[in-house]
Amino acid sequence: MTRWGTAAGFTIITTDEPAVVTSSLVRLLQLASPTLPVGAYSYSQGLEAAIEAGHVRDAETAQEWIRDVLEFSVARLEAPVLQSLIREPGQELNDFFVASRETAELRAETLQMGYSLAKLLADIGIDVPIAQPAFPSAYAAAVRHWQIPPRDAVIAYLWSWLENQVMAAVKAVPLGQTAGQKILLALGERLEAIADRTLEEERWSNFTPGLASLSARHETQYSRLFRS
Repeated sequence: MTRWGTAAGFTIITTDEPAVVTSSLVRLLQLASPTLPVGAYSYSQGLEAAIEAGHVRDAETAQEWIRDVLEFSVARLEAPVLQSLIREPGQELNDFFVASRETAELRAETLQMGYSLAKLLADIGIDVPIAQPAFPSAYAAAVRHWQIPPRDAVIAYLWSWLENQVMAAVKAVPLGQTAGQKILLALGERLEAIADRTLEEERWSNFTPGLASLSARHETQYSRLFRS
């Protein structure tokens, strides 16, 4: 039912019918939001250990670290795995990604985030057809269900990862908010090009020994803010 009325000389329209929003952009923003209850904020993915070791000391070194992890790990393995999972879910590919996590913390991170997202999706009627899903597997299931354009979904995934890394640096280095925004501006320009890359499976790579070493050291780090 639609009702008409006036307020302050203007004609207004109200309706009893709820608005129905089906935009894939809205769903994508929801998936990429830091309010998504998957616990991403509690992980630094080795960044905190890099700070403890003195490799990351200020805004410049924080940007260098995050850039290298983005280019040599996320762009060369995580992004193409996600692209493949969006096209077609697969237990074997999920298990391959879990096995590619070099340390106990990195493995626990993707499984915990994947579990949390899969549980959330199940509660709203979306199935994740993977046993013990890694985070990219659960994310891909939502992308397929909501029919989000794959390229946009990958860019949003990369942005969410980048934003989380920058916020970890802001908290742990620490950095000012302006410095954090400058890193997001600089590295955010790389995300579209990464999403547009087509890497054949034989070219996938996750060779980041420095990250693996520091992540392993973080497991026994005495004082820390993050779980990885």
